[in-house]
Amino acid sequence: MRGTIDCWLLRSDRIVPMQGVPAEVEYHRVYAGEKRQILRGIAAIVLLVAGLIVFAQLCQAAASMIDTGFLGRTGLSPLTQAAGAFSLALLIPYSMLLQRSLYGQPAGSLHSVAGHFRFGVFGRSLLAFGPFLLIVMSVGFLFTPDDTIPWNTADLVAYFVISMTMIPLAAAGEEYGFRGLMFRVLGGWTRGSLPGAILGITVTTVLFSLLHGSLDPYILGSYLVLFGAMAIITWRTGGLEVAVVLHGVYNVSALSLANTLHLDVGGDLSSRSEIAGTPANLVPSAGLAVITAIVWWTTRKSGPALTPESGYADSVPGVSDDA
Repeated sequence: MRGTIDCWLLRSDRIVPMQGVPAEVEYHRVYAGEKRQILRGIAAIVLLVAGLIVFAQLCQAAASMIDTGFLGRTGLSPLTQAAGAFSLALLIPYSMLLQRSLYGQPAGSLHSVAGHFRFGVFGRSLLAFGPFLLIVMSVGFLFTPDDTIPWNTADLVAYFVISMTMIPLAAAGEEYGFRGLMFRVLGGWTRGSLPGAILGITVTTVLFSLLHGSLDPYILGSYLVLFGAMAIITWRTGGLEVAVVLHGVYNVSALSLANTLHLDVGGDLSSRSEIAGTPANLVPSAGLAVITAIVWWTTRKSGPALTPESGYADSVPGVSDDA
């Protein structure tokens, strides 16, 4: 067992016993075993992506039906924005269901190596990194072109409410699906922990970046940094809490700032593949790189957090109570 982790971020209050979860392994190695289970992993990834597509289509169809049939609206509206966010949020229970069905793992193990959602880790990371990332995102918007469109007050209020409520859940859904389930699937295909981490980080980062539909070097580069940082942080912290915070703050601040500046959010989303990026797109990437470096530095001596040792101690293995 590793030594104590002198890391304020990863202090844990309790451990939930997790039957069937291997002891003292890193987050991405929970599915690893004697057999690599390649076919089972491919099935999990296919079902995950299929769920992503089906949920989006169903939710958008329902929203469009209400918009066109009752509200007389077309294109992006608060309702379609909320529907898209809700479809991504559905990946949280769906990913847990796939994990349980295909790997027999309890739902709580998808949160973290502690077997539950570590609200302490979530809160500390929000306080430590949230304001900094918000400021960095705001700086990036200072270089946004002055192309604006008219907005009505009702839509601005609706988008604000959606930004504060649904967008964080959407960001969490993406984390549970890709930095959670898919990262674990790929991380279990190798014989060693480090190769598994490299494979999982690389594939999830590239695949999810390409799914966002832009090949512009600045925009694609910002996606690669964002999702690569989320994967590395998940690996080092042994859970999804910090990644959920950072991804949530990133998306909430981006949408809120776009609405505040009256930018054409709908046009940008519908023509994402045609938008030309600028170096300003990489300003938040610099902030994320700093945060990732801080997380890596704080876990440099202990390495990534592990699942509990056999017997389920009262604290995370390797984490001292007074860390």
